[in-house]
Amino acid sequence: MSNAAGDRPDSRLAGMALSVRGPRQVMHVAVSAAGSLSAGIGLARFAYVPLFPALVAAGWVDGAGAGLLGACNFTGYLAGALLGRHVGRRLGIPISLDLGMALVVMSFLFCAMPLGLFWLALWRALAGLAGGVMMALAGPAVQAAVPAERRAAAGGIVISGVAVGIVLGAVLVPALLEAGVVAAWLGLAAAAALLWLVIRRAWPAPAAEATQLPRSTPPPPRAGALLAAYGLSGAGMAAPMVYLADLAVRGHGLEGLAVSLLWVLFGLGGVAGTLGGGRWTAQLGGRRAMLIWMLVQVAALGVALLPGAWTVLLAALLSGFSGVGVSAVALTASRMLAGASVGILWVRATAIFAAAQALCGFGLAALFRVTAESHEAVFGTGLGFSILAVLLALAMPRG
Repeated sequence: MSNAAGDRPDSRLAGMALSVRGPRQVMHVAVSAAGSLSAGIGLARFAYVPLFPALVAAGWVDGAGAGLLGACNFTGYLAGALLGRHVGRRLGIPISLDLGMALVVMSFLFCAMPLGLFWLALWRALAGLAGGVMMALAGPAVQAAVPAERRAAAGGIVISGVAVGIVLGAVLVPALLEAGVVAAWLGLAAAAALLWLVIRRAWPAPAAEATQLPRSTPPPPRAGALLAAYGLSGAGMAAPMVYLADLAVRGHGLEGLAVSLLWVLFGLGGVAGTLGGGRWTAQLGGRRAMLIWMLVQVAALGVALLPGAWTVLLAALLSGFSGVGVSAVALTASRMLAGASVGILWVRATAIFAAAQALCGFGLAALFRVTAESHEAVFGTGLGFSILAVLLALAMPRG
């Protein structure tokens, strides 16, 4: 492959797309990339949510401390999103994904040591770092490696890995917690390691530069509204992504099977939101699809504020659909706006989403403490950000 300065990004991407032709090959590559997000985000981030009340009950941290750990994970995710492009360029996609999976496994193992809030915060942040790197690389790498007519479907499959990981965590965590918090962390480490061994043989392997454009490339036109709406979506979803299980357990008194069902519904909603996100965005356009997903997010946060223990289950389903599925919508919309420069736009979108969640996560942790652990204050704040996301979605260009 020539490294001449005159090579155009479009021709590089076309060459990479020819390397994965048939539906079966496309599926293998997309599912492999999806598996990285299942571990790096579905397990490493979202399996923490049902662990939140268990950590508090076991005395490892208090409620505000548990919320702070969620914010640390968001911060690590931001760092990973910012570093992912450079890591992928320097090491290549397969090695970068291997390192991310290794860090996920290590984070679970070291979180099994009850050495205090600072220790847990460090490893929750590193788990977020791994997830951010994989999110920044997996989607654009698959987009670069598959034919143009299969990119929308492949993008939905990749992002759906997050939701599949959530469902896996929803099944594993309640069972593992029967043996205690330490067993839960170790079980998650084993699950992530096994997943890594299964999927790594089919990592997407375009040249690192095929998923990124030179730094001098101008940003895609009219992407500001998409980036802002996606960022506000992340801020709004910080509340259910950290506090939803705690709302169910300590806010509404749910336990056992009901809590397991809660997180299964969140994951199933995420599967529907991601698999539908890529296809529907391609059919409806980025503006309409983003608006639909943001309206569902507003409904999710609104339902979470209603009285009654079982409303939280509906909130979980809607939160998973919108909060996880919006990434598939944003990825496909980015491709439609940016074309061959989707890699750089997606890295920026991921970084903005992560920054919004990190800032909101620390803010919600402080709010949770000063309001004597008020779930209404936390979810009400998320609702406000979600309404702003709807307004920004309306400002996106048509088509």
